[in-house]
Amino acid sequence: MPRNALFASIVCLLAVVAAVVSLVQGRWLGLIWVLMAGVFSNIAWYHLRRARQAKAAALARESAQEA
Repeated sequence: MPRNALFASIVCLLAVVAAVVSLVQGRWLGLIWVLMAGVFSNIAWYHLRRARQAKAAALARESAQEA
């Protein structure tokens, strides 16, 4: 897992925990934490997909050089 995706996943998890705690306490600020969790989950997916595509491109280049 790429480092950026790992960090974004950790921040997403922390934002979800903060949202739950905030909403349980009756504060509407938890909705902002939910939105932040959504943003960071998108960042994590982006970096995972980008790493997967880079890996596939490297394998394609390697197989093209062998042929």
